[in-house]
Amino acid sequence: MINFDADDMRKKGSLIYSIRPQVEEIARKAFDNGIDNIFLIASGGSVAIMQSFDVYLSTMSKIPVYSMTAADYIACGHKQLNQHSLVITYSKSGTTMETVAAAKLLKDEGIPLIAIVSHDNTPLGDLATYTINYLDGRPQEMPLYFLIFSIMHLNGEFDDYEEFADQLKNLPDALVDASIQVDEKARKYAEDYKEDPYQIWIGSGNMWGITYSYAMCVLEESQWLRTKSVTSPEFFHGTLELLDKDVCVTLLKTEGPTRALDERVERFAQKYTDKFNVFDTKDFELKGISDKYRQYVAAPVMWAALRRVSKHYEAIRNHSLDLRRYYRKVEY
Repeated sequence: MINFDADDMRKKGSLIYSIRPQVEEIARKAFDNGIDNIFLIASGGSVAIMQSFDVYLSTMSKIPVYSMTAADYIACGHKQLNQHSLVITYSKSGTTMETVAAAKLLKDEGIPLIAIVSHDNTPLGDLATYTINYLDGRPQEMPLYFLIFSIMHLNGEFDDYEEFADQLKNLPDALVDASIQVDEKARKYAEDYKEDPYQIWIGSGNMWGITYSYAMCVLEESQWLRTKSVTSPEFFHGTLELLDKDVCVTLLKTEGPTRALDERVERFAQKYTDKFNVFDTKDFELKGISDKYRQYVAAPVMWAALRRVSKHYEAIRNHSLDLRRYYRKVEY
């Protein structure tokens, strides 16, 4: 397998799992201070990482949740945001311009802020009430599992937290296995669609964040491929008219409650395009993860699978995933 290091994946998994006690303690402190609502505020791919946790809070908790980009918050504010809100923000570098600016405003307002970053001494982390350093481990969702699901547990809404969190220790191995299993499919996908002029990517529920992120942050930003992302229900309110036999359509199927919406897309799209593709987390065994918890880990599993597509795109197209023309290169 090209550009694949299973031992490194496992090492990074152990590293990020090791912060569990610290994150659970932060969750306890934040909960004991009282939480009127939770805001998820970030930028770009970090918004996408938090998207599935918006879904879990919205469907499993009575705590109101709101998601905003940092730039939207700076421009508009939000009337539901107050000193008893809990804001969770995310930035791998801890330097994302809009996110840092939003954190400054939040600090000035005295609003509790949890910042999730990948190393110490960052501008974002220094502004936060609580800072979680995930040590550049993987998967990046891990701190959010410990944080969000702990809060729901403390609120009497997720009694299985301890069992679920214990099983997350098995997730890095499951991601390695999924990566190996999907690799040949990923290689063929990259070969088949390496120069397609237009792709449509579709997902729903807890899979929407990764659908949006992969289309924007990988295919557009990292590979300069023109891509449209759309949710499974909204696909039928416009985007379906763009299908013909030569349009590449890729569906990311969830194992959550919106799977039926994905299946509706599948039934339609496979009739009208010869380039219909499906990546489905249900195809992976996920040893050590109980069936009842599979839907919650769908996003990092799908990311591991799509990472193999990315690595093959990079090699086949001779286009580094680190190459940019404008992002953090010019003023904007």
